[in-house]
Amino acid sequence: MAESAYTLAATITGVDHPGQLTRVLDAIAYSEAEILDLEQTVVRGQLSIGVLLAVPAVGHDRLQDRLAGSCARLGLSVQLAEGVGDNPPRHNRTIVTVLGRPLRTGHLAIVTRIIAEHGGNVDRSRRLSRTPLTSIEFWVSGADPAALRPALAAAAAASGFDVSTSPAGLARQGRRLIVMDVDSTLIRDEVIELLAARAGCEAQVRDVTERAMRGELDFADSLRERVRLLAGLPVAVFDEVRADLRLTPGARTLVATLRDLGLSIGLVSGGFIEVVGPLAESLGITYAHANALRAVDGRLTGEVAGPIVDRAAKAAKLREWAVAEGLPLARTIAIGDGANDLDMLAAAGLGVAFNAKPAVRARADTALSLPYLDAVLFLLGLSREEVEDAAALRAAAG
Repeated sequence: MAESAYTLAATITGVDHPGQLTRVLDAIAYSEAEILDLEQTVVRGQLSIGVLLAVPAVGHDRLQDRLAGSCARLGLSVQLAEGVGDNPPRHNRTIVTVLGRPLRTGHLAIVTRIIAEHGGNVDRSRRLSRTPLTSIEFWVSGADPAALRPALAAAAAASGFDVSTSPAGLARQGRRLIVMDVDSTLIRDEVIELLAARAGCEAQVRDVTERAMRGELDFADSLRERVRLLAGLPVAVFDEVRADLRLTPGARTLVATLRDLGLSIGLVSGGFIEVVGPLAESLGITYAHANALRAVDGRLTGEVAGPIVDRAAKAAKLREWAVAEGLPLARTIAIGDGANDLDMLAAAGLGVAFNAKPAVRARADTALSLPYLDAVLFLLGLSREEVEDAAALRAAAG
């Protein structure tokens, strides 16, 4: 199509019935008009069709009359706008995903206002989920993602909803590597506290854990301090702890759906490989890395064996696995909740703070505050229907 071609934009609305789009297109097919753009949505039985046509220079009046007449017979309303050329190119394309339970109109008003204030325009939107939370995806152009992200994150934290801002494009498509923290992310528990409960020092360990996760203590020193309290526990305690683990709501769905998509998954934890390794294996997760505890004669010595998995080690492991998968960091996602995850979240193409401490939430690309780990799937652009369809196929396959 020549850049100066005459074009006609039609916006058609009304009650949806099967075959409405076919009848509209049949009405204009005689003209051999070229389709430049077409979008259709149905919300609560209300149809909206947007179509952009490159039309012949001669006879376009007749085409408009036929289209208007066809819509009238179908009980549809139509608005026509004449012009020249295709849609203008859309620069700085960004995906903004808004999540809430409930998600209120005021939340979306805040988001769209901030987008406009940053020179952006919402080109398209769609609902991704209604349960267990509502999520809406906006396709935005014209706004700088680096400036838009912190403005939206601050507004979301102040107003009680979640938001993710990420560049559109190839990095959002195809193969990815997803690396997750374990304690209080993939699972609801802190493994060291489960061990401490069996050693009779749970309160002491919990206090040190909370201070470390808030970033008030050096992680390596805090881990050594807590592990010393576990000295004397029999190694059989790991079997008991694994049996008591509680997956975070949506964790199994997240992992299974990522595997359906052929994506690679890794667990990297400041916890213990004696628990993390078997957990990864049970879920079909490829990679796992965590601290190892030293044992002698079947009992823990109160020492960590080998280098401690701290925040730098977590980020290094994400990079190592990305190289192993042949993926750039732009195609990686990191999910975590504590200060020990900050380097990993910063290194990943998308860092997701999941039910995180305030200091972590403030520095991550995206913060999810609702207790559903499978909400990460909506950040990938998957809808609840697609997730449920995948689950049904898995069930049917046995």
